[in-house]
Amino acid sequence: MTTVVDDRPAPRRPGARHRDSGPPTAALPPGALPAAILVLIWGGAAAVLALWWVGTPSVAGVAAWFTGAGRITGLLAGYAAPVLVLLMARLPFLERGVGADRLARWHAMGGRYMVSLVLAHVVLIIWGYALTDASGVAGETAEIVFDYPEMLKATIATVLLLGVAGVSARAARRRMRYETWYYLHLATYLAVALGFGHQLANGADFVSRLPARAAWYGLYLGTAALLGWYRLAVPFLADRRHRLQVAEIRPEGPGTVSVYLTGRHLERMKAEPGQFFRLQFLAPGLRWAANPYSLSAPVHPHYLRFTVKDLGGHSAAVARLRPGTRVRAEGPYGAFTAACRRSRKVLLLAAGVGITPLRALFETLPAAPGDLTLVHRVGRPEDLIFRAELEDIAAARGARLHFLVGPRREVGEPLNAHTLNHLVPDLARHDVFLCGPEAMTVTAVSALRAAGVSRRRIHHESFTF
Repeated sequence: MTTVVDDRPAPRRPGARHRDSGPPTAALPPGALPAAILVLIWGGAAAVLALWWVGTPSVAGVAAWFTGAGRITGLLAGYAAPVLVLLMARLPFLERGVGADRLARWHAMGGRYMVSLVLAHVVLIIWGYALTDASGVAGETAEIVFDYPEMLKATIATVLLLGVAGVSARAARRRMRYETWYYLHLATYLAVALGFGHQLANGADFVSRLPARAAWYGLYLGTAALLGWYRLAVPFLADRRHRLQVAEIRPEGPGTVSVYLTGRHLERMKAEPGQFFRLQFLAPGLRWAANPYSLSAPVHPHYLRFTVKDLGGHSAAVARLRPGTRVRAEGPYGAFTAACRRSRKVLLLAAGVGITPLRALFETLPAAPGDLTLVHRVGRPEDLIFRAELEDIAAARGARLHFLVGPRREVGEPLNAHTLNHLVPDLARHDVFLCGPEAMTVTAVSALRAAGVSRRRIHHESFTF
């Protein structure tokens, strides 16, 4: 059955305080930084095309057209490689201003383009050279791979890149653990490094043009420096500063636990509700993986709280951790925060363990009584984690709280436009923070759009990798 709890604003407790009703101010309007980053990326691609244009006075004949197309696709693939690495280098201004979820989607889409460009580059160059030399494709391929400088390494890089693309396909990802996918994905860095040399050794746009070579070195070496600093040095320094360790593992529901971490100078982490950390637990079987977990409560001066559901081997092992286990934490990351907000009224919409970042936002998001609503969808009553906490927060803040409980096969799909409009009056004027499994997110976004909510008011966090 479907259960709806607290259909009206809860009464405020005597003396309870609430935050201001207006949305927070920000240095940039919401969406301005992502748009600026995309303009910068496409501007760089245009500059790469200009590099070819300036260096190519004319194109005559079929062989030259094939070779020219091969040079263009090669240049764009060479440019895309460091850009894609930078998107996932965990640069703070990107993680906070664009959001890890959106960066991951850009990275995945860009990766598909880059693989396509690499394949096109290989085919077009070999074909163009074969036509120029009046030789067979097989013979030309062997000559390029074994006789041209740096080409053997570039061939290995291409094979690695295609392998990473294969394991990154949706069908393959669904069949492997996050940790397995993550470490196989690291082969991308090796592929980029191996493929760099042949661009300068054989690329007609670089061989005799010092400024172009300098710019290409700057792009790749700058990317390597940023990657080393933010993926290696910053986490190491943060670990030395905060000295995090497990203080308590507290059961919250079937297969769900909260992990309390203590450490030093936690306030200096400047973590906001809605953000997440990548946690590396220094325990057998866990020390080589850093998995993302959202804060399930605002940062306390003495502890951080993360809530973990048993969705695989890693999360199941987390539930068995002992107090005192050392933890390395990278973050905070993500733009799923109050800064996304555009309007006075806010709906927090969660499914399952997606309640974790929304629980923290429910306590802290600035809102006047009646302007804040939380809807939590679960299949079973025992899956309602944080129920008492949510009810206390709703009472203290005068917020609306709804629980939608019941298996879909019995109650149908409750996340539809009619139900949401009934639960949340004036829904179209709300900002919506949405978090849950991928299928729920797709269903909820469709329902919200049908209910009249603008796409720019829908903010969501993904659990997929």
